[in-house]
Amino acid sequence: MCVITVFIAIFAWNALGSLTTLGIYLLLSFFLSLALEPIVLRLVKRKWKRGAAAAVALIGFLIFSIVVMALFGQLLVQQIIEFAKQAPTYWENLREMVTERFNFEIPATNDLIAQAMERWGDDVTSGALAVGSGIVSVIFATLTILLVTFYLLAAGPKFRATICAFLSPEHQAEMLRVWEITQDKVSGFISSRLILALVSSLATFAFLTILKTPYSVPLALFTGLISQFVPTIGTYIGGALPVVVALAGQGWPQALAILIFIVAYQQVENLWLQPKISAKALEMNPAVAFIVVIGFGSVFGPIGAFLGLPIAAVIQAALSTYLRRHELIESDLLHDPRHTQPVAVRTSESGESAEDDRQ
Repeated sequence: MCVITVFIAIFAWNALGSLTTLGIYLLLSFFLSLALEPIVLRLVKRKWKRGAAAAVALIGFLIFSIVVMALFGQLLVQQIIEFAKQAPTYWENLREMVTERFNFEIPATNDLIAQAMERWGDDVTSGALAVGSGIVSVIFATLTILLVTFYLLAAGPKFRATICAFLSPEHQAEMLRVWEITQDKVSGFISSRLILALVSSLATFAFLTILKTPYSVPLALFTGLISQFVPTIGTYIGGALPVVVALAGQGWPQALAILIFIVAYQQVENLWLQPKISAKALEMNPAVAFIVVIGFGSVFGPIGAFLGLPIAAVIQAALSTYLRRHELIESDLLHDPRHTQPVAVRTSESGESAEDDRQ
C-alpha cells in the first residue's frame, strides 16, 4: 500500500505539472467572466435570456479588442520593426555619450550580439522553428479561454447552484457571500486597471507626440500597461524606456522633459485619477501588491504577473469575509508617539529659570 501510494502521488504531481497551462487558461476565463458579468446582469434585467446576454457581452468584448488592435496594431507593428532597426544606432549614440561624459565603457553592439548568440543561439534557432506551432497554440488558447468564459457567463446562477449543492446551508451562505464580494471587487479592480492603463497610454502618447519622440505608440502602450499591472514602481519602469529612447535619439532636454512628465503624471494619478476610478475596487497595501506580482511572475512567468493582483484580490476578499476582527488593546506599539507641547521657561530677575505652570 505504501508503494502504491507513492506511485499515485508521483503520478498526481506530474499530472498537476502538465495541467499548469490549462489552469492558467481557466483562471483567465474566470477573471474575464467576472469582468463581463456586470454587463450580462444589465442585459438580463432588461429581459434578455442569459445565454444571449453572455454571447452579446463576449462578442462585444471581442469587437472592441479587434477595433483597438486594428486602429493601433498596424502602426504599432511598423514602429516596433523600425525601432528594432534603429536600436543599434540608438545604443551606439548612448554608448558614446556615456563614454565621453562619465568615462565608462559600455559594450559595443557587435559584442552584445556575439555574446547573445553564444549564450542563446540554440534557443533562438529552435524558437524560430517553433513559430508555426506557437501560432497554433495561441489560437487554441484563445478559443479555449473564450469558450470557457462563455460557459461561465451563460451558466451563471446554475454554476453557483451546482457548487452550493455540495455544501451545507451555513456554508452555502458563506460561499455566496464570498462570491458576491469577489464579483464586485475583482470586476471593479480589473476594469479600473484597464481604464487607468488606457488613460496613461493616451496621455503619454500625446506628450511624446508633442515632443516628436519617435515610436510614440509602442512606447506609450508599454508605459501604460506596465504602470498599472506592476504596482508601486511600474510607472517608473514603464517610463524608463521612453526616457532612454529620447536621450539616445533626441537629446537630454527631451529626456528630462519626459522624466518630469512621468513623475508629474504619477502624482496626478495617485491623488486624483485613481481615487476617482478605483473607488469601488479592492485596494491593497502597495508593498503586498508588489510582492504578489514578483512572486507570481517568478512562478508562472508574465501571465502569472498579470494574474497576480486579481488572485490576491480574490484571496483578500475571502479573508475579509472569513477572518474575524477583534478590538485592539491599548499599547504604545499600535500608535505613533503623541505630539507633546514644549514647556515654556521664564527667567527671573536673578537669572534663575522657572517652569510656567501647566494649564
